[in-house]
Amino acid sequence: MAIITGGVAVIFDTTIVNVALNDLADELNASLSTIQWVSTGYLLAMFIAIPATGWLQERVGGKRLWIAAQAGFLVGSALCAFAWNAESLIAFRVLQGLAGGVMTPLMITLIMQASRGQALGRLMAVAGLPAALGPILGPVLGGLILSQLTWHWLFLVNVPVCLIGIFLAWRIVPDDRPSGHHPTRKLDVVGLLLLSPGVVGVIYGLSRIGEHGGVGYLDVWLPILFGLALVAAFIGWALRRGPHALLDLRLLRHRPLAMASLLMSLAGLALFGAMFLLPLYFQALRGEDALTAGLILIPQGVGTLLARSLGGRFTDTLGARPVAVTGFAVITLGTLPFAFSGAESAYWWLMLALLVRGMGVGLAMTSLMTVAYVGLERQEMPDASIFTRITQQLGGSFGTALLAMVLTATIVDPTDPSSVAAGFDRAFWWATGLSLVAVGLAFLLPSRRDAVTTV
Repeated sequence: MAIITGGVAVIFDTTIVNVALNDLADELNASLSTIQWVSTGYLLAMFIAIPATGWLQERVGGKRLWIAAQAGFLVGSALCAFAWNAESLIAFRVLQGLAGGVMTPLMITLIMQASRGQALGRLMAVAGLPAALGPILGPVLGGLILSQLTWHWLFLVNVPVCLIGIFLAWRIVPDDRPSGHHPTRKLDVVGLLLLSPGVVGVIYGLSRIGEHGGVGYLDVWLPILFGLALVAAFIGWALRRGPHALLDLRLLRHRPLAMASLLMSLAGLALFGAMFLLPLYFQALRGEDALTAGLILIPQGVGTLLARSLGGRFTDTLGARPVAVTGFAVITLGTLPFAFSGAESAYWWLMLALLVRGMGVGLAMTSLMTVAYVGLERQEMPDASIFTRITQQLGGSFGTALLAMVLTATIVDPTDPSSVAAGFDRAFWWATGLSLVAVGLAFLLPSRRDAVTTV
């Protein structure tokens, strides 16, 4: 519970600011093209820090690293609240993102190491709850804050949460600092300089697709190609270095981790990609404001909450394969009604679909986050956490970019409601189809009998 409390702030902060970008642009006299870096800078900073988390934990210990990262996130949040212009806010958000990039994989690693392999499904149902609910409830919380308070409270709300999290971690989390004076693994500087900029380049390029509505732009394809080249170079470097690499790629020989990482990219696509579409649907097509759109999405969060405990229990007893297959199938069914919806579709029907969709997200995410760690040793779990985190976010970035491109390419006349409705229909058909692909791939997950085999 100490780790979950501390992780709430960083998970929710990823989405809570998104609904405030228009308000921030007005308050700080900045253009939307500038203020969007409040979100983009935060996301990219997270991915600069994520790959080094395993090495840092090995060097200073998980407890001390967790408290230090949370303190950094607290300082970054306070500085954001007192930013005086857009440029200072972006800089302070980068500081937040660096601390958050350490916290996100470390949170799961500490919980999994403490469990010692017992009741992993039930544990992940609780441990992954903030990550699943962040994209769903974050916009609601952001809208409520903006409706009652000033934008500064979007960041000040993190301060008491971080203080409580630091206190609980200091009192409860066991001290796991290294016993010797020297870490067993030196920092792979070359690997860090290849992987972090590589992932950042891919994510940056993908984030530009939605703005341009296509890939034929220099600031889209060049960062993606540059990033892929760096990632490919890292793969070659890491395979030669083996256990001394920044990430031990040999872990992907474990079939559970390899398949879970692949499916986490599709889970990220299903969750974050559709979460890009859903608020826009209610705002652009149905004419709702940000707060109302966020409130309409609450049934999806409720569905996730209801399904996670069931997903954990069934994963422990039946294995990850049937739970993941069922989860992605339910996501597909819950997304399908939006492909047929228009400007006059009944809200009760769409909110019921969101409830169903949320249940599918809860089942799929719990099973995947559980099976990824099956058969791994304690010292292998930090790298596994980084694998799953990177693949999930890459999937979410790709899904958001792809669906944004489909949406903008289909809408011929933004002033024509029928054209806008056609754009959303096609984008939701894509989201439905991609979820259906995940159903088929989920059958490749290991069964309960062969969960510890390698590939």
